[in-house]
Amino acid sequence: MKQNIIILIALLISPFAMLQAADKPNIIYILADDLGIGNVSCYGSDKYKTNNIDKLASGGTRFTQAFTAALCGPSRALIMTGRYAFRNGSTNQDACMKMPIAELRLAQTFKAAGYATSAIGKWGQLPGEPNEAGFDDYLRFNGSGFYWNKNKSKGGAYRANGKELKLGEKEYMPDLMHNQAVSFIKKNQTKPFFLYYSMVHVHGDIQPTPDSAADSKDLYSDNILYMDKLVGKLVAELDSLKLRENTLIIFMGDNGTAKGQDKLSTIGGRNVSGVKGTMLECGGLVPMIANWPGKTPAGKVSANLVDSTDFLPTFADLIVTKLPDNVIFDGNSLAPQLRGEEGKKRQFVYNQLASMWYVRNAGWKLNQLGELYDMSGAPFSEKLVTLDNQDTTAKAARTTLGSALAQLNPAGGILDTGDGTGRHASKAAKKPAPSTPTPKKNPDPK
Repeated sequence: MKQNIIILIALLISPFAMLQAADKPNIIYILADDLGIGNVSCYGSDKYKTNNIDKLASGGTRFTQAFTAALCGPSRALIMTGRYAFRNGSTNQDACMKMPIAELRLAQTFKAAGYATSAIGKWGQLPGEPNEAGFDDYLRFNGSGFYWNKNKSKGGAYRANGKELKLGEKEYMPDLMHNQAVSFIKKNQTKPFFLYYSMVHVHGDIQPTPDSAADSKDLYSDNILYMDKLVGKLVAELDSLKLRENTLIIFMGDNGTAKGQDKLSTIGGRNVSGVKGTMLECGGLVPMIANWPGKTPAGKVSANLVDSTDFLPTFADLIVTKLPDNVIFDGNSLAPQLRGEEGKKRQFVYNQLASMWYVRNAGWKLNQLGELYDMSGAPFSEKLVTLDNQDTTAKAARTTLGSALAQLNPAGGILDTGDGTGRHASKAAKKPAPSTPTPKKNPDPK
């Protein structure tokens, strides 16, 4: 009798638990490494084909004005914290690793809402370990471009859920990451989950993929194809587990195309302006696609401004949880737009690397030197507007963006102490950083 009662209670609770899980979407955030708009075919790439990523775009919304920092560490800091670099000090690669780990609120936000969390892939540019930042499950490695156990400086070492491991001679790290992601999803398929999937592709050192021909003459194309294949395999797993309808997938690049690959990453026969590590347009303009069947409008192309601080408040809205009231967050929730609603649109994005920064709206860009750029030719060109230009539209743009910069006051926050490039905190300066006013008290009341 007692056993029958227990079974009856379990039968009653189980559907309720599944209903609760269904009320909260699973969220998978895929971050491709060094993938610019010129590397993705649905963005018009002349050379590279990304059929599975294109399917996400055709079944969801493709954003054409999504911006992030131009290097991987500062970019990831924006995503994880929802805060600009002058607030948390993530102005260069080395400084990102020295941020207080409490700044990394992304996974903690999901955990507070009852989510299972996983971080898979590149992590070394962030402080601490993924589990210390709120991830239940993780596989992480240091550095970038970790494909095969052929790099002596890395030694093939990585860490998974507290275990120190070494990549086998015939193991391929992107495949191990995919397997870990699938394992995490299967284990947590009856409750809401968040997967932060930081891919290896297509960061250098570019190496053959398992699918590369022995005599391949274009390993970069091979790597883009394999990355796209892994995205397709992950979506197929969600389909087979009948999780696809309740899973939001965000696919995004962490910064622009790396120098050396940009010449072949053309759109309509034209080179884009800027590469990874630069403050030109395509240093920070990246591909971004949102796909959530039945929720995100299919086949839509959005020119609404997005920057990487937007993801934390967006996810908090979607999973119905609150961010701390005593901390300044810079993001604007995209949740309404992901549901096909109008929502509150950004008036500008802010981008920073080292002591270089700019604000950008739909047509203009103003940087820390007071230089105004006409962006009507973007992403292919940007035209400097001289101070004596009397065009009323340009003058209005200078006033509007100047007001936005004054309100943010990045020079009054944590200033960069690196070499001026955004890459290092301690090496001798390679070029003089732009001058900045005397630092004031950090305007963050946290």
